[in-house]
Amino acid sequence: MAYTYEQLSKMTVAQLREIAHGVEHEAVKGSSTMHKEKLLPALCLALGIEGHVHHEVKGIDKRAVKAEIKQLKLKKDSALQAKNHTEFKAAIRKIHDLKHKLRKSIV
Repeated sequence: MAYTYEQLSKMTVAQLREIAHGVEHEAVKGSSTMHKEKLLPALCLALGIEGHVHHEVKGIDKRAVKAEIKQLKLKKDSALQAKNHTEFKAAIRKIHDLKHKLRKSIV
């Protein structure tokens, strides 16, 4: 059976050891005495699974938001050079809001 990192991380040590017992790989040798912190990465290596969870952005266009942030950074720098503090603060606030929106949309 093909496992994902998320499935493996939710399993108990006994279940992980059972899976490791059926796998022939150098990384899982001695799995009967391994703790979960060492057994999980070893199993991921033996099974060819990436050892971390990938997050996805849902609901917004990440590239468009990042492009807008880049434009706002340029606007912020030009406002700072021109000593226009209201435009500078507005750009900083908008950048902050967009970054918050990106972080919030990660699932």
